[in-house]
Amino acid sequence: MTVSVEPMRIALGADHAGYDLKTLVASALTGWGYEVLDLGTENANDSVDYPDFGEAVGRAVASGRAQLGVAICGSGIGISIAANKVAGVRAALVHDVTSARLAREHNHANVLCLGSRLLEPSVALAALEAWLTTTPGEGRHLNRIEKLNALDERIDI
Repeated sequence: MTVSVEPMRIALGADHAGYDLKTLVASALTGWGYEVLDLGTENANDSVDYPDFGEAVGRAVASGRAQLGVAICGSGIGISIAANKVAGVRAALVHDVTSARLAREHNHANVLCLGSRLLEPSVALAALEAWLTTTPGEGRHLNRIEKLNALDERIDI
């Protein structure tokens, strides 16, 4: 994989179920020339709560401390819900190369979510590579992204 010349920092977080895949993803990202902002967890043995790590990744991306983020839990569902609670985050749970590419191209996903219990490591890495190398689409997609961004401004009761 060829990485752009500009250095890019990617926030990375996982709960205990996602720890092993997080370690593999961190190694791949570093090998591809990305800077990794590791937000934990530190091992697979101590049970921790996925919302804490989804929020941490989301906040790192929304604040600009990282340009993109990757969040991992057992299914990817809970951590994607947590990341999406942060304004400015468009976290996408993906299952393969196609969903990863479409998440970036059509939805401008800035956080990739993976389920460590549902994906083979090779599929997860292929999805990660596809997501990182896909350019966010323009044209009809921009209007939809603006609508998503506007949702961050609304408070519905």
